[in-house]
Amino acid sequence: MLNVALTGNVASGKSTVAAWFAEWGATVIDADQLVREVQQPGSPVLRAIVERFGTQILLPSGELDRAALRRLVFADPSARDALNAIVHPAVRARRDGLAQQAAARGDRILIHDIPLLFEAADPAAFDLVVLVDAPEDVRRRRLVDQRGLTTQEADAMLRAQMPSGQKRRHSDMVLDNTGSLAQLRAAAEQAWGKIRLLDTPPGPE
Repeated sequence: MLNVALTGNVASGKSTVAAWFAEWGATVIDADQLVREVQQPGSPVLRAIVERFGTQILLPSGELDRAALRRLVFADPSARDALNAIVHPAVRARRDGLAQQAAARGDRILIHDIPLLFEAADPAAFDLVVLVDAPEDVRRRRLVDQRGLTTQEADAMLRAQMPSGQKRRHSDMVLDNTGSLAQLRAAAEQAWGKIRLLDTPPGPE
């Protein structure tokens, strides 16, 4: 099974590419979805978050108030580090379990959709690293225009991640998402073709 890490800074278009890879036949493990799973009400992770940050980060329903927690941790790097120390081990364990299930099924290509690959995981643990990228000003505009964040909130999110220039140097493939959706899809299709070739076993000599 080919293990591919797909990453990209916030508002880069990574999730769109992940959806296309799934459409074309890959098994996709979405780290953001795993985060939501391990933070469900009643979970050890949510209890630990409440113990660290207080009930102010809970909604009346008992669910995590993600917007409140986001504002808190992006304003305080030490709070962000504390949250990561609670959440990331649980997410890694869940991801490893799903990867083992995929291997047992005989899945051929496993895409690990990990936004914080370089910040919180080990890129060397994967056969291939694919980065989706766009200039910071483009991503800031997307956060404000498409997600409704203030400029200050957007800047805090951008600052919390490693600059994409550093990630480019350590990625095997880079998909540039500065143009249209059609252009991104064409780049993703080209990358998918290369990934499929890597998955193809060598023929007889």
